[in-house]
Amino acid sequence: MNAERDLAPLAPSVVRALNDKLYEKRKAEPKAPWVLSSSLPRLVREFVAQNNTSQIKHVIQILSQEFALSQHPHSRKGGLIGLAACSIALGKDSGLYLKELIEPVLTCFNDADSRLRYYACEALYNIVKVARGSVLPHFNVLFDGLSKLAADPDPNVKSGSELLDRLLKDIVTESNQFDLVGFIPLLRERIYSNNQYARQFIISWILVLESVPDINLLDYLPEILDGLFQILGDNSKEIRKMCEVALGEFLKEIKKNPSSVKFAEMANILVIHCQAADDLIQLTAMCWMREFIQLAGRVMLPYSSGILTAVLPCLSYDDRKKNIKEVANVCNQSLMKLVIPEDDEMDEAKQSMTLPAEPTSEESLSKPEAASSSESLLTCPPCEELDITALNQPLSFPCSSERIQVTLNLDGIVQVLDCHLHDMSIGMMTRIAVLKWLYHLYIKTPRKMFRHTDSLFPILLRTLSDESDEVILKDLEVLAEIASSPAGQTEGHGPSDGSDVRPGPVELHVPARAGQLSSGMKGLECSPSTPTMNSYFYKFMINLLKRFSSERKLLETRGAFIIRQLCLLLNAENIFHSMADILLREEDLKFASTMVHTLNTILLTSSELFQLRNQLKDLKTPESRNLFCCLYRSWCHNPVTTVSLCFLTQNYKHAYDLIQKFGDLEVTVDFLTEVDKLVQLIECPIFTYLRLQLLDVKNNPYLIKALYGLLMLLPQSSAFQLLSHRLQCVPNPELMQTADSTKPSAGFKKASASNIDYTELLQHFEKVQNKHLEARHQRAGRAEQLDRRVVL
Repeated sequence: MNAERDLAPLAPSVVRALNDKLYEKRKAEPKAPWVLSSSLPRLVREFVAQNNTSQIKHVIQILSQEFALSQHPHSRKGGLIGLAACSIALGKDSGLYLKELIEPVLTCFNDADSRLRYYACEALYNIVKVARGSVLPHFNVLFDGLSKLAADPDPNVKSGSELLDRLLKDIVTESNQFDLVGFIPLLRERIYSNNQYARQFIISWILVLESVPDINLLDYLPEILDGLFQILGDNSKEIRKMCEVALGEFLKEIKKNPSSVKFAEMANILVIHCQAADDLIQLTAMCWMREFIQLAGRVMLPYSSGILTAVLPCLSYDDRKKNIKEVANVCNQSLMKLVIPEDDEMDEAKQSMTLPAEPTSEESLSKPEAASSSESLLTCPPCEELDITALNQPLSFPCSSERIQVTLNLDGIVQVLDCHLHDMSIGMMTRIAVLKWLYHLYIKTPRKMFRHTDSLFPILLRTLSDESDEVILKDLEVLAEIASSPAGQTEGHGPSDGSDVRPGPVELHVPARAGQLSSGMKGLECSPSTPTMNSYFYKFMINLLKRFSSERKLLETRGAFIIRQLCLLLNAENIFHSMADILLREEDLKFASTMVHTLNTILLTSSELFQLRNQLKDLKTPESRNLFCCLYRSWCHNPVTTVSLCFLTQNYKHAYDLIQKFGDLEVTVDFLTEVDKLVQLIECPIFTYLRLQLLDVKNNPYLIKALYGLLMLLPQSSAFQLLSHRLQCVPNPELMQTADSTKPSAGFKKASASNIDYTELLQHFEKVQNKHLEARHQRAGRAEQLDRRVVL
C-alpha cells in the first residue's frame, strides 16, 4: 500500500500494467501498443483540462524515476511506454514538458538490453512526432543520442533510429527556428568519430542542413572541414561518395559566394590534407586549394610556405597520379602570380596586415587530433625543424572586392624552397619548380631576396651537379640573376667571403670597382664595369671555379655546358675576364691548366662567343687589348692554348716567339695531343681568316714560321700530314707580287698600334711554365716515394 501511495495519482492497475512482464505479448497488437488501459491517458488529459501542471510533472516524474530509470528491465520498458502515452495525451502541450519527457528516454539509449534500447527509440519517436517543432530547443541532446544509436550493433535498434532520424530531419527542414550556432560545436565534436555508421549519420545531416535555404552552413565550414576530409578517407565506398558529394556542394557554394567565405581560416586545413596519403583526399584538397588561390587571391599569400610544402612534391608524380600532378601545377602557377613587385617594398609598415573588423570564428580547428596532424604533416621531411604551422600566420581575411594588403611571408617561402633543394630524393620537376620560384622571387622581390642570398648560394652551386640538364639550366638562370641584379650591388663592402669562396690560401675580395681588380699588373685590368656585374658576380665566379676544382667530373661532363649557358645569360667578356683573373692566382697549377684548356676550347668553338672572338681578333679598342692581356696571363698555364690565343688575336710574331720557347719545355704526350688538337682547329671555319692570310706571304711571315714551328713539334702523325699539306699550299711569294705590295699591311699597323708589352708577356709565360715544371717534378717525386713504400 505504501508503494501505491508513493505512486499516486497513478491507479494501482496502471502501476501493475507498467510492471507487467507479459506486456511483450501484447506488443504485436497494431497501433497504440502502449495503451495498457485508458486510465493513464485519461488521467493526463484531466490534468491538462484543469491546467494542473504540477500534477502533470508529478506523473512524468513518477514514470521517469520509478519506472524508466528503475533497476528492473520490465519496469524500464513500462516507464518508456508510459512516457510516450503521456506525451500523446498532452498533445500540443507536450512541448512544455519535453525536458522531463526526453531525458529519461535518452538515458535508456545507453541500456545494455538491445530490446530496451529499441523501446526507447520507439518512445522518443512518438514524443517527437507529437511535439514536432517544439523539440528543436532540445535538438543537441536528441542528435547526440541518435549519433550513438546510428552505430548500434543491433539491426532493430538501428532501424528504429533511422525512422526517428528521418522524422527529426523533416522537422528541421520545415522549421526556420533551427539553432545552427548552438549545434556546430556538437557537430564539430562528433565529426571525428571513426565508426562508419556514425560517419554516415554525420554526413547525412550535413547534406540536409546544406540543402536548407535558411541555414547558412558555409559560415561554419572552417569548423567541420577537417573532419569532412578525414571522413573522405573512410574504407566504405558509400561513405566516401556521400562525403565527396557534401564537399562538392560546399565548393559550389564557395564559387557562388566567394565574398562570404573565410578562406584564411581553412587554408591550413587544406595544406594538411593536400599531403594526405589517400589519393582521393589529396586530389580533393588540391582541387579546393586551386579554387581558393584563384578566388581569394592574395589573401592566401601568408600561407604560401605551407601551400608550397604540400604542392611542390606533387609536381614530380608519375602518370598514376596524373590528376593530382596537374591540379598541383595549376596551384603552383596561380600562387606564383600572386607575388608582385609591390611585395618588395622596404617600408614594412606599408605591408602590415589589414585585419577584418568583423569578429571571426572562435577557432578553426579545435580538435586536438587535427592540431597534432597539422604539426606533423606540415613539417618538410628533410628539414624536421621546419614548422610551417609557425610560418603560416593563422589570420582571418574577408574576401571582398577591395584590395587587401597582406604580407608576403618571404622567410617562410625561402625556407621551404631551400629545404626542398637540399632533399636529394625529390623529383626533377619539383627541383625545377623550386628554381623557378627562386628566379621569380629574385625578379619580383630582389631587395628582400638578397637578404637570403648568402644562405641560398651554397645549395645553388651544389645543384649544378644535378643529373638533369633542365635543372642545371634553371639553376644557372637563378645564379645569373643573382650575379646581374642591381639589388645585389653592395655599398662599401662585398659579400662575406668565407672559406667556401676562396680558391686557395689567397683571399679574393669582391672589387669595389671593376677596374681595380689587378691594378698592379701592367697591361692587365679587370672587365669594364657593366650593368650585368654586381658584387655577387665575382663571388659566383670564384665559387664556380672552386666547384670545378673539387669536382673534376663536373668540369669534364658539364663544364663547357655551364660556361656556355652563362655566356648567354651574362656578359661573356666579364665571365672570361674574371675567370682568367682568378685562375692567375690559382695555386693548383694542374687544375689551372685544365680549366684554361676548357675555357680556350669554348672561346674558339662556341657560337655563343662569336662577338667576343671578333672583339679579340682585331684588338682595336683598349678594352679588347686589356682583355687579351688578362686572358694571356692565365692562358700561360697551358702553352698550346697560349699559342691558339695568339692565333685568334693575329699576334703571329708573338706566337712564333712562344713556339721557339717550346724547345725549353718538357714535351709530354699530353702536350703533343694538344698540339694535334690545335692543328685540327686551324682547319675549322673559325680560323678561315688565318688560312686566307697565308696567301699574303710577305706580310705574314711569322704566321708561316709559327705553323712550321708546330709542324716541327709534331711526330709523323695524321695531324703532321694535315698541316704539312696545308703549308704546301702556301704560294710562292714571287708569284704573289702586286702593284700595292709595297704598302704596309693592316697586320703591321695593328701590331704597332696595340701598345702591348709583348716582352713582358713572354717573360710572364716563362715564369708560369717554370712553376708548372717545378710542380710536375714535385708530383713525380711524391709518386716515386709512394711506389717505394709499396715495394717495401
